[in-house]
Amino acid sequence: MKTEAAILWEGEKQWSVEPVELDDPQPGEVRVKLASSGLCHSDDHAVKGDLPVALPIIGGHEGAGVVEEVGAGVTRLQPGDHVVMAFIPACGHCRWCASGVSVLCDYGAVIMSGLPISDGRPRTHARGEGLKRMSLLGTFSPYTVVHQDSCVKIDEDIPLELASLVGCGVATGYGAAVNRAQVGPGDTVVVVGTGGVGSSAVQGSRIAGAENIIAVDPIAFRREQAEVLGATHSVASMEEATPLVNDLTRGVMADKTIMTASLMTGDMLMPLMALTRKGGRACLTSVANYNITNADVVLIDLILSQKEIVGNVFGGCNPHADLPRLLALYRSGELKLAELVTKTYSLDQVNEGYDDLLDGRIMRGMIMF
Repeated sequence: MKTEAAILWEGEKQWSVEPVELDDPQPGEVRVKLASSGLCHSDDHAVKGDLPVALPIIGGHEGAGVVEEVGAGVTRLQPGDHVVMAFIPACGHCRWCASGVSVLCDYGAVIMSGLPISDGRPRTHARGEGLKRMSLLGTFSPYTVVHQDSCVKIDEDIPLELASLVGCGVATGYGAAVNRAQVGPGDTVVVVGTGGVGSSAVQGSRIAGAENIIAVDPIAFRREQAEVLGATHSVASMEEATPLVNDLTRGVMADKTIMTASLMTGDMLMPLMALTRKGGRACLTSVANYNITNADVVLIDLILSQKEIVGNVFGGCNPHADLPRLLALYRSGELKLAELVTKTYSLDQVNEGYDDLLDGRIMRGMIMF
């Protein structure tokens, strides 16, 4: 079928919206008509070169929609089902899936290739070339063909235009607080960077029962929005956070710290660890350039203070179990989704949306189809 998509071509530094040809679903795959796609910072990291993706590629990895057609061998979905895309698929039977950590599924080895799980052949074509798909999804298009293992069925009462957010940013931030940092009742938490992921880490901390949640962001608008979502305090930098956290905790410092800045560099680790108390835990969630191989840390403090540093991808979530749980929290009113979306865009406005994101005019943008 003919449709359109936002494509990043070799040598270009912005998305090109143009006609594409979409193949029919192959065995194990489904075609989904999307309602929306989130504008996640990770796609811009692909544009900037901080994420090594194969080009040309259709952007977008946060999407939700309705299944229109299924290929041979599809057992879990049928036409009419409402689904949200998981930016990391889960096979259900590799060592990691079988151990309850499907976020580390062996499918992860093919995600950066952008090519289908089943046979590695592109399903979308433009300018005579086969196109890759961001996270195997490519949600910057009103239609997509993806493997059923990338789709999570959801209840039909959940607004599809909001459901797409849990496919990456919300799950990553919420899980950073709840699953990886393990925030608990009464904790003091510092969240560094309060865009789409960081604001969800603020919400996760609130839902987990934290007493003090300090949002750190240089952009005043994002600090204000973080307070709407549950932050008890906000400051512009980690340097400003240090005396505040010291006063709030009588010198103990934060139980948990969460790094959710859009791009982490090696010099950001030391001030984060200084904000973390003895025996505390720091969760690193930001993207980092693959060429960075060193980070600043006071090694003796890390050792003798028994501080912990943990990584985080997709919030440590098991998508087929946890994404419906997040949407249940939305239904109950605990998890706010509509409040995350500052502005909506058409697909033709995708570059405008990223300009707004990078200039700090929005917290989260959403493409509506």
